[in-house]
Amino acid sequence: MRTGEPLPAVGEVLVALATGLWHWDTATGLVTVDAEAARLLGLPRQETVLTEAQTRARLHPVDWNEITGVIQLAVAEDTLAEVRIRIMDDRGRVVRVVRSRSKPSFDPVKKAYELIGTLQEVTEPAPGTPAGRTAVTGDWRRSREAFLLDAGRALAEARSTEEVLRVAAGLSMPGFSPDGLAVFGVTGDRLTIIGHHGQEPGDEGPFAQMSIHTDYPAAEVVRTGRAVYLSSPEKYKERYPLTWPLASHFGRQSWAFLPLTVAGRTMGAWMAGFAYPVAFTPDERSVLTTVARMLAQALTRAGAAETQRELTDGLQRSMLPTLGPEIPGMTLAARYIPTGGGLQVGGDWYDMIPLPSGGFALVIGDVQGHDVRAAGLMGQLRIALRAYAAEGHRPDAVLSRASGFFHGINHADDGEDPDLRFATCLYIEVDPVTGVLETARAGHLDPAIRMADGTVLVRATAGGLPLGIDPDADYPTTRLALEPGEAVLLCTDGLLETGGHDLDTGWRRVRKILEAHEGDLEELADALVQAVHGPSSHHTTGPLSDRREDDIAVLLLCRQGAGGCGPGTEDAAGTTVPIRRPVRRSMLTVAQAEPERIAVARQQLRELLHDWTCADQVDSAVLLVSETLTNVLVHTDADALLVAEVTGAPGERRIRIEVTDTSDDLPHKRRPGELASSGRGLVLIELLADTWGVAPRGEGKSIWFELYEPGEPGEPGEPGDSGGPAGA
Repeated sequence: MRTGEPLPAVGEVLVALATGLWHWDTATGLVTVDAEAARLLGLPRQETVLTEAQTRARLHPVDWNEITGVIQLAVAEDTLAEVRIRIMDDRGRVVRVVRSRSKPSFDPVKKAYELIGTLQEVTEPAPGTPAGRTAVTGDWRRSREAFLLDAGRALAEARSTEEVLRVAAGLSMPGFSPDGLAVFGVTGDRLTIIGHHGQEPGDEGPFAQMSIHTDYPAAEVVRTGRAVYLSSPEKYKERYPLTWPLASHFGRQSWAFLPLTVAGRTMGAWMAGFAYPVAFTPDERSVLTTVARMLAQALTRAGAAETQRELTDGLQRSMLPTLGPEIPGMTLAARYIPTGGGLQVGGDWYDMIPLPSGGFALVIGDVQGHDVRAAGLMGQLRIALRAYAAEGHRPDAVLSRASGFFHGINHADDGEDPDLRFATCLYIEVDPVTGVLETARAGHLDPAIRMADGTVLVRATAGGLPLGIDPDADYPTTRLALEPGEAVLLCTDGLLETGGHDLDTGWRRVRKILEAHEGDLEELADALVQAVHGPSSHHTTGPLSDRREDDIAVLLLCRQGAGGCGPGTEDAAGTTVPIRRPVRRSMLTVAQAEPERIAVARQQLRELLHDWTCADQVDSAVLLVSETLTNVLVHTDADALLVAEVTGAPGERRIRIEVTDTSDDLPHKRRPGELASSGRGLVLIELLADTWGVAPRGEGKSIWFELYEPGEPGEPGEPGDSGGPAGA
């Protein structure tokens, strides 16, 4: 073209550049394309008016949806809308890729969009080339979609503000990734720093408590609700000269400030800073906008969850007691771990109650449910138990009164669909001088005793219905003795069942911890909680992996021995070194009116011998105990006292079982016939015991027998050498 010649018409220039024009009005639903644009769409080369459905049929379905999003974004930010579009043929194959650039507008009266733009064919750059790194290729689209899915999943799983910020800091966007970020909140008319990444501690100082009327990008975003993109330091300095000195020393080249909007309200701003220039194309802006929306929703969820957890923790702390003053000769430790997750307030609790007699009571229980009602009922029940105990009632009376009280408040609001609950409870009255424990149990787990040699036994106790079921329920008591160096464990079922366990597998897990631990009581409490609730629990899940987790309440009471709480000696440095005493003992009384306690004796003996190496010998011992106790109840009018002792080191142990009564009638071995229903007790003892005997007492007698663990050196009475009673 020579100087002075008229410029060619715009249409001629567009035809020369193989660029088409198109016009879209969403109010009419019509798309008008010129001849070149029609050719690019795979239509005859002539000006055409298409419906939206006809136009959509020529485009890739993903691209059509993206056009809508880019147009809305461009209108909101008053920028051009640029997008790459894949053109499809009638067989669904991509025939070309075109680039559309347009200036959209929005009519608030018609609530419709209108845009006029260009279409131009482009070549897909090869991946890995400089052009390929910036172009919106098919691979870029797929990586962006995968990124947004992963980011959305990670942000949705974040449960706290700290986790949300950690996820945001780790986001690696396809083709461009920020090296620094900051999340701003709003308190009154001031910006607050919720969190930041990529800056040194203290760098956030000048930006904290900044007025939202300051000439600063984040403040403008909060005021207007519109994003701010600064692709170079020059643009930052030109637009925000007053606050540029605050940002200049970070050495970044591009910045994006986006609103954090939830339910139409701007709750803050997100800053993403880049160490290299970023053009912020419409596709890049689309990614940033989507991440900002997800980030705002995640922060809102996390904030609500943290508020609920704070409320829950405060409620639980107000309901859980302190363990009170130090008790001479006794050591106490307690732990409570809530289920967590929103308002999952549990009904588990524990308590220590001073008694008028000078002793104290330990209480542990669990109200059905994990909600606010369960927590409220638990608080009322705990207060009632303290009141009844302070009046000086015995354990059975305390639980009976508590059951009537709980039944009353449970039925106070009977309606068409009453929310009735029950509660389990274990109440133990402790005499710190003698170590005697008076227990009453309402449907709760039995206590477990950790003996002086480290053996752990479940102590079967008499019990009744859970509280609140029967207002007139009775609760029998059981007396236990806590010897020096022994400890008693009280817990709720969450300690056993957490991690997918049932009561049996969970108890075996807890027993191993109790028997192996050699620290003090506080360390033991921590070990119990850590083993079932900490990271290691994920590697020891039980058979019920889908079981819901439960609250955990633990109470430990130890009667101090010569070496403190648990047996021990001090070395030259004064450190307590645990030792194991060689004696393991269990005692039980069976009255004439209580023949059912023979079953308790069998269970208690199996507990005592839970780690005995020969299962046949355990069965033999249980059978002989049952025979000797039954003989006392059948052939005398006296009660029976069972004493079982295990001595020696593992692999060399012996068990001695002695049954004593006050009758002077000595047993005699008989030879019963085949059809006789009795008379085989001493015959069985002679066949199964390694040695046995009958010993007269000052008043009454005792029948005893011993079994030796396999592997003991040959001594009189080794299995097979029993020739008759010893000491008869």
